[in-house]
Amino acid sequence: MRSKKCRPDICTYTALVNAFAREGLCEKAEEIFEQMQEDKLEPDVYTYNALMEAYRFPIELMIFNYLVLTVVQVFLTELLKYFHSCGTYNIMVDAYGRAGLHEDAQAVFNEMKPLGITPTMKSHMLLLCAYSKARNVTKCEEIVNQMSESGLEPDTFVLNSMMHLYGQLGQFEKMEEVLTAMEKGPYEADISTYNILINIYGRAGFLERMEGIFQSLTTKNLKPDVVTWTSRLGAYSRKKLYRKCLEIFEEMIDAGCHPDGGTANVLLSACSSEDQIEQVTTVIRTMHKGMEIALPA
Repeated sequence: MRSKKCRPDICTYTALVNAFAREGLCEKAEEIFEQMQEDKLEPDVYTYNALMEAYRFPIELMIFNYLVLTVVQVFLTELLKYFHSCGTYNIMVDAYGRAGLHEDAQAVFNEMKPLGITPTMKSHMLLLCAYSKARNVTKCEEIVNQMSESGLEPDTFVLNSMMHLYGQLGQFEKMEEVLTAMEKGPYEADISTYNILINIYGRAGFLERMEGIFQSLTTKNLKPDVVTWTSRLGAYSRKKLYRKCLEIFEEMIDAGCHPDGGTANVLLSACSSEDQIEQVTTVIRTMHKGMEIALPA
């Protein structure tokens, strides 16, 4: 553009900041941001939102560096004084939630209404994720109730999140209650819903329940994906049932589902001898040449 004597405008710079931010390239995004100011262009809310995206990726690492995290917090807090955008607040809630700072995420969320900003479905979902990561089931239930009171009907993602949390905490009865509500109500249970159940029951060692759910997928017109198969494999792998794992792996291939790195690792963890490891390695490499699977050399 410069070689053709076209002066970059605010949209040009914002697009560049956004591109680098999405890749988590903070320094490059900041460099473009500074160039923009040197060109006497005033950043708007979209520019700042784009720059904030860059902090979403490394913030979980920054938490271990108090000084750096403090600088970021000050920058974002000052930014909110000038740009009262729901999108800006959502980014803040998400960033704090990813870093495990659920109380900070809540504080940012609470600032919205006094400023005349109505929290959206996404706002609630991001806060729910923050507390779900902290395994605070009481607070998560409170958020879901707040959504309903605000006229926002919980969707499949929200209910899946609650199912997963209940499962992690061993509250299987509540988990199944959510499933029943999804299957009978207006909510659509998708393959992710059943993947959660298969994973949770498999980890808990309830193999019959897990298999029952897996077998029911065809009646629900749902096709198992790589997560489904890998979760099922994982249940038997943890018990070192090598032959059973091989049988399921063959079923997976016959069904046209390609394994990924996670599948390979789970299958390898079922091995209890070098011969078995060599066999699994050979099978996967032979059947799926060119796939990026983390196998031993």
